[in-house]
Amino acid sequence: MGLFSFLGIGKNKIREAIYQGAVIIDVRPAFAFDQHGRIPDSINIPVDRITINIERIRSMNRPVVICCEYGNDCAKVAGILRENRISNVINGGSWRSVLKKI
Repeated sequence: MGLFSFLGIGKNKIREAIYQGAVIIDVRPAFAFDQHGRIPDSINIPVDRITINIERIRSMNRPVVICCEYGNDCAKVAGILRENRISNVINGGSWRSVLKKI
């Protein structure tokens, strides 16, 4: 077991969340989601639309894995969700890295 797995970080945590029925939210702009590839069954809610989708995300009542282009926006979005009492949130990093982990 690697150090990051021991700390609950990395592909095992993402895989476990997916096994538990997590929703993968890709926060890239819609054109990038539609034209540059995506994770099967993920949903697209761009960063600038997260706040107005809080209730939609909360109503899913599932773990949430956040991904984006390079990983830069994930921490911001995870913070917004946690501030709004959505606690089971995983910062997945880039969508390509999440795709490799699942």
